[in-house]
Amino acid sequence: MEALVTEWLPWRTAMERALYGERGFYRRGERPAEHFRTSVHASSRFAAAVARLLADVDAALDHPSRLDLVDVGAGSGALLTNVLACITPELRSRLAPTAVEIAPRPPGLPADLSWRPDIPRSFTGLAIANEWLDNVPLDVVEQTPDGVRTVLVDPSSGAERPGPEPSADDRAWLDRWWPLTEAGDRAEVGRPRCAAWGAVLRRLDRGLAIAVDYAHARGSRPPYGTLTGYRDGATVPAVPDGSCDVTAHVALDACAVEGERAGATATVLTTQRSALRSLGLTGARPPLDLAHRDPRAYVAALCHAGEDAELTDPNGLGGFGWLAQSKHIPLPVTLTTPPH
Repeated sequence: MEALVTEWLPWRTAMERALYGERGFYRRGERPAEHFRTSVHASSRFAAAVARLLADVDAALDHPSRLDLVDVGAGSGALLTNVLACITPELRSRLAPTAVEIAPRPPGLPADLSWRPDIPRSFTGLAIANEWLDNVPLDVVEQTPDGVRTVLVDPSSGAERPGPEPSADDRAWLDRWWPLTEAGDRAEVGRPRCAAWGAVLRRLDRGLAIAVDYAHARGSRPPYGTLTGYRDGATVPAVPDGSCDVTAHVALDACAVEGERAGATATVLTTQRSALRSLGLTGARPPLDLAHRDPRAYVAALCHAGEDAELTDPNGLGGFGWLAQSKHIPLPVTLTTPPH
């Protein structure tokens, strides 16, 4: 079997090539909605909640002449497009929307929507990274009888074998955030995700940054890791050959500490269910008498209730983690007040 393998790579290198290399999954313009269901594509109600946060940030910044909205890992640009449809004309006139995405710009987006492969060097306003950090490549390690070893993978088949010891920096991260004790236990070294999130905060001058993702906390890390592949709406083996999305859950608690090192002045870690319910997506059914008074309004409200329910389902999208960190403004009350 190994004789057929031409190259054994650390998972971080293999993921980087498979997702972002010359013929990588995202480099060739694959869209997340084609392979897995995201909050953005589940309902425009998600964008409405982001628009409310944007208004809160605008008020906290005292309505600047230019307000940035940066979508990191923008995919098709659907979130930005939907947010623009939800805000007032006055706010729209001051808003500078930016999509950060390595895939080619799709047709039909608003002309003033900037499309770029990297985070702006400096911006003021709101940055949102929805299911971005889970695609930042990372290494996988395993506890073996000989100690912790970096896992090597064959990109063409997904076959694995133990490799060298982790670097000193990776060991320090593991010791703090994901210590391994039992033989066979695995961890995904989230240090590159922390660095990526720190870069967002360092470039944010004033405002709010939010990361939304599959997440876990130090006290409940999955013992065998979370590497997963997605293709055509189904989970598949995580083979880093460019044919599928390769993802792993995010240690948002570790990212939060890096954000604070990068200058965040306030932090909240919560769930999507709690955040969206505080932002008005309650999922409550409309009163029945509305069906008699205004049938169209009743049907619309009923649709909204169903969409809210999907976005806040604790066993689905509602179970996502939300990391919100502000810089030189208070956190919006909507994120710090428990929903009723």
